[in-house]
Amino acid sequence: MTPTPKLPATRAALLLALAPLCAAAQQAPDQPLWEVGAFGAAYSQQAYPGSDRQVNGAIALPYFVYRGKYFRADRNALGIRALKTPTVEVDIGVSGAFGSSSDDIEARRGMPDLGTLVEFGPRLKWDLGPALGGRWQAEFPLRGVFDLSDGAAHRGVAFEPELSYARATAGGWRYSTGVSAIFADRKLADTFYGVAPRYATPGRPAYTAESGLVAWRLSLSASRQLAPDWRLFAFTRLQSVAGAANRASPLVRQTTGVTVGVGVAYTWAQSDRPAVD
Repeated sequence: MTPTPKLPATRAALLLALAPLCAAAQQAPDQPLWEVGAFGAAYSQQAYPGSDRQVNGAIALPYFVYRGKYFRADRNALGIRALKTPTVEVDIGVSGAFGSSSDDIEARRGMPDLGTLVEFGPRLKWDLGPALGGRWQAEFPLRGVFDLSDGAAHRGVAFEPELSYARATAGGWRYSTGVSAIFADRKLADTFYGVAPRYATPGRPAYTAESGLVAWRLSLSASRQLAPDWRLFAFTRLQSVAGAANRASPLVRQTTGVTVGVGVAYTWAQSDRPAVD
C-alpha cells in the first residue's frame, strides 16, 4: 500500500486551531446558508502539548461553511444536528487532524509516525446566556478516534469539555475566549505519549501512557470585517500539561507552550438564502 502523504505536525495542529477561528468571524446576524472561500495565515506554535519544539510557518487553504437545519459544516465540525432547543443542541460530528512525520519532532525521532486521525461522536452544546454584552457557552464533545493511515484502526476515545465567551463591539470587532481540558483513554494517550521498549533509547526510556488529562488550554481570538468579502483574524492559545496524566512521559519536554497567528479570509461566493439557526 502506498504510504499516506503527511503534513508536518505543526501544520496539522494549525488546521485545528484555525477551523474555529476562520468561522468565528462568521457568527453574525443574517448569515448566509453557505459560503465558499479561502484563508491564509502566518503562525508560530508548539508542535504538541508537552513538546519543546516551536515552529513558524504559513498556510493557505480553501474553506466551506454550510448552516442547514440538520447538516452543518461550520466552525466546529462536519456533522448532523440531532437536537436543537433555545438553550441546548446535540449533534453527531466529525473532525480530525492530518498525520505527521516523527522525523520532524526530535523527541519522537525513530518512532512510528502519527497517522491521519478522524474523530467521530456526539457533542452537547449548552447556551449559558448573555453576560457583559456577550454570551457564554459550554461544549461537551465525546468522540472515538480512528487512524485513516492504518485502515481506520481505532486509536481510543477523546473528551474535551470547553467553556467559552464571545462578544461583538460597536467598532466591528468580534472577540472570543475559552478554557478547555482534553482527556483521553489509555489507548489514545499511548498513541501520543507511550514509548514501546523497542523504541527506547538512553535519553528516551520505555513508557506506558495512562488515561486521564492530556492538557489544559486557554484561547483568545479576534476578528474584524475589512470589506464585504475580506476578514482579518488573529489568535493565541496557551496550553499546559501541568497535572496531566502523562507528564512523566519522556516525550513531554516542557510544561507550557504558546501558539499565535494572524491571517485573512476571503469569501468567494455565498448563498442568497439565510442560514437555518
